[in-house]
Amino acid sequence: MVTVIERDTESEPYVPDASAKTAQELWTELNSFYIAEAWLLDDRRMHEWLDLFTEDLLYFMPRRKNVPSREAHREIPPYGTDLPFFDEDRNMMLVRIQRMDSGMAWAEEPPSRTRHLVGNLVVQRVEEDGTVHAKTAFLCHRSHAEYDTALYSGYREDVLHPVDGSWKISRRTIVLDVNVVLDKNMAIFF
Repeated sequence: MVTVIERDTESEPYVPDASAKTAQELWTELNSFYIAEAWLLDDRRMHEWLDLFTEDLLYFMPRRKNVPSREAHREIPPYGTDLPFFDEDRNMMLVRIQRMDSGMAWAEEPPSRTRHLVGNLVVQRVEEDGTVHAKTAFLCHRSHAEYDTALYSGYREDVLHPVDGSWKISRRTIVLDVNVVLDKNMAIFF
């Protein structure tokens, strides 16, 4: 089944493009990319993982809000309008990874064990220059030390660019299904 769709707004219905063979090939290629990315995270190959992102990266995780259904448009604040969980560029992410490498990041000493499951890939739009807007659902289980565990679920919206025969992510927006994180810290990546 082809899951590539074209839509302009969130309210448009899901319409598969079953006739586009290249759409299926793109979906398969991106799905393989996301599986490889999950293994890099779970194998703690953080520098290789960071290489999947462009130099002008924006890594953004807004805080979800509890709002009445008539105000659903306010549930996920747009970029720059609220204090997010994460609002980082590539340099900030590199600093976090270097801190983990140093052994001085107390929240990740000993390192967390994670399992990222990524699925439900939808290619939302392909631009003329090959830029892809994609959405994936994820589950991330985190186990730390002897007794601390957490389960995160949500979705990610990415902007990917074809670069030298591979894909690079220039923008990632991560939206958790919860609005309050009960874990002691959130020092892992999604």
